[in-house]
Amino acid sequence: MKVLKYDLRGKKGEIKLLPETLDDLWHLKYIICEGDFVFALTQRRLDFATDKARPEKMAKKPVRLGIRVTEVQFHRFSNWLRVRGVIEVGSDIGSYHTINLEGGTNISILKDAWGRDHLLRIDEAVKASNRPRVLIVTIEEGEAIIGMLKQWGVEECFSILGEGGKEDGSRSAFFAEVASQLTHMSDTEAIVIAGPGFAKEDFQIFLKNSYPDMAKKSILESTSSIGISGFQEVLRRGAIEAVAKDMRLAEEARLIEDLMGEIAKDGRATYGYSEVENAMKCGAIETLLVADETLRGFKEEDRGVEDLLTGVEGSRGKIVVFSTEFEPGKRLISLGGIAAILRFKIE
Repeated sequence: MKVLKYDLRGKKGEIKLLPETLDDLWHLKYIICEGDFVFALTQRRLDFATDKARPEKMAKKPVRLGIRVTEVQFHRFSNWLRVRGVIEVGSDIGSYHTINLEGGTNISILKDAWGRDHLLRIDEAVKASNRPRVLIVTIEEGEAIIGMLKQWGVEECFSILGEGGKEDGSRSAFFAEVASQLTHMSDTEAIVIAGPGFAKEDFQIFLKNSYPDMAKKSILESTSSIGISGFQEVLRRGAIEAVAKDMRLAEEARLIEDLMGEIAKDGRATYGYSEVENAMKCGAIETLLVADETLRGFKEEDRGVEDLLTGVEGSRGKIVVFSTEFEPGKRLISLGGIAAILRFKIE
């Protein structure tokens, strides 16, 4: 994400952003809210007559429109963000229009009041642009499932089924097919090879012999399974932090484990809006954990969440917004969507 304009002066603060990746579009889902005013270059169907003998046709032309937002939808598998609203600047004022925002298209966002959570998310998106691209290869005998680490979770890229076992050439062919697929994943800066048994070690040896450059970027991690469960284990065990200590998702996995550990022993943790708010007033919050969907819901309900965030920051607490696209965020949702790790226990 790039910030092209940052002006919070006046009645309506304006920030102009250039999303570059699918992750950036995911961030925008939580930055753009109902009632915001946005400008973007978009495609709009316009009426025109070709000749009198033919009926009128509809053509799409690029136009820059300003719309008052009514709905925002993130389409991860379509690689776009749909922003729907009523046109207030441009042609067909008063009509509804949907902007399909893709990477590389800038958008100006104007809000009556920019929330602290929105500014934090923009900072996070900008910082994430400089983080390494990490692949997680979960592998066992005859099967491999590979995922790309995203800011919203681990996206499964492909899976491969091999034939035969260790005693014939099919195992080498299987390893070769996995490695071949990895070569198509451009700009990968680190590869975590994980799984049960010895297949992961043997695959790394295969890379050292046949793909030495790829092997140099790889690290090993043991997990009890492959696929989604394997991805979760990799995150919990801290393998990603060994590659990039500030990786957002690895931090979420670690924090949710710390939180659950404190809750299990009735220690320095609390959850639920009222309990967290009370802890904030006591200056006890070390780290605030809040799910993105919950945060949006609190703001829509006008529950004073802005005061809560400001209070946590004022007492030098840390705020971490969890993605509900992935397992740590879903676990947080089961606790009410908001929790806190405390400096000291509150009786």
